[in-house]
Amino acid sequence: MDFDLSEEHLALRRVIRDFAEQEVAPLAETLDEKGEFPYDLVRKIGQLGLMGLIFPKEYGGKGADMLSYAIAIEELARVDSSIAITVAANVSLGGGPINLFGTEEQKLRWLVPLARGEVLGSMGLTEPGAGSDAGATQTNAVLHGDEWIINGSKEFITNSGTDVSGFVTISAVTGEVAGRSEISNIVVPRGTPGYSQADPYRKMGWHASDTHELSFVDCRVPVRNLLGKRGQGFRQLLQVLDGGRVSVAAIGVGLAQGCFEMSLEFAKNRTWAGQPLSRSQSVQFKLADMATGAELSRLMTYKAAVLQGRGRPFAKEASMAKLFASETAVNAADEAVGVIGVESQTHPVNRFFRDAKILTIGEGTSEIQRSVLARLLGC
Repeated sequence: MDFDLSEEHLALRRVIRDFAEQEVAPLAETLDEKGEFPYDLVRKIGQLGLMGLIFPKEYGGKGADMLSYAIAIEELARVDSSIAITVAANVSLGGGPINLFGTEEQKLRWLVPLARGEVLGSMGLTEPGAGSDAGATQTNAVLHGDEWIINGSKEFITNSGTDVSGFVTISAVTGEVAGRSEISNIVVPRGTPGYSQADPYRKMGWHASDTHELSFVDCRVPVRNLLGKRGQGFRQLLQVLDGGRVSVAAIGVGLAQGCFEMSLEFAKNRTWAGQPLSRSQSVQFKLADMATGAELSRLMTYKAAVLQGRGRPFAKEASMAKLFASETAVNAADEAVGVIGVESQTHPVNRFFRDAKILTIGEGTSEIQRSVLARLLGC
């Protein structure tokens, strides 16, 4: 078992870290304070090839492995979670379903511009009564001739309302089979009549990430916009969410690492009782726990990413990584605020603290992860 990253992975880490520190870090606080979407940064990220990092070269991607993707998301989140989730949601939730289940025509139409960084994609799953329980979807799509007529709403959808948002893949009830709702996934291009976005949410964290409620009122799209086979939507969602959990885990790793590094720097440069704060045993214990949590989260996340990239079963490892890394990130942010103290109110750690909690909710709450793991473990 080799724990050393390849030269290719190390080179990618250096590139993304340099970009994050030189381009993202100087803007992160201002973007968070103003709640502005980082259009210039997203454009530069597209130029770097990150939006298509894991997609096939024939569809505008770079053909890199999943470990490369996890490393890239981690390095972005080490500096700012808003930009990290913008990239992660675009790749795993926006492009992932098209890459996994799309026809050649669908890939050329939607995946290619997404992979090139020309548009953003999103996935519409969550509803007021359907998020953790995806089978409770109320949005419906009725087949009328050669069109789907969609009615319903989605909430908290990332990347859905920017000037460069291109499409959303929604889950919808398309019929009934054996007394149960038939769930299918349908791609809805932005600008389709009957498809609208509400004003951005006022959120606790991820202020520079774009998030909207979506409405569909007699929204008509061609029948060819069905993704994969009719009635396979729920299975598709489960597969997409497994990959999405690797994304969230990677954000958790980066956030936890960032909290540790900020705390260590602060403790070394702040004196208490005539010596550096880092000499205090209570602070040392906090730093040791933070570093240990980040490293364990990283190992779990990298394992899940490697398994996914090799086409091996990874649902259990992805769920474990997401659960552990997200809760570790929350703990790390809490400890970092404790180390930095009153100055945390105006320190970047304030943003990290607010950004951390959503990691335990999105892509399946911690409770859902434990339920998934219990099932996978044969309970």
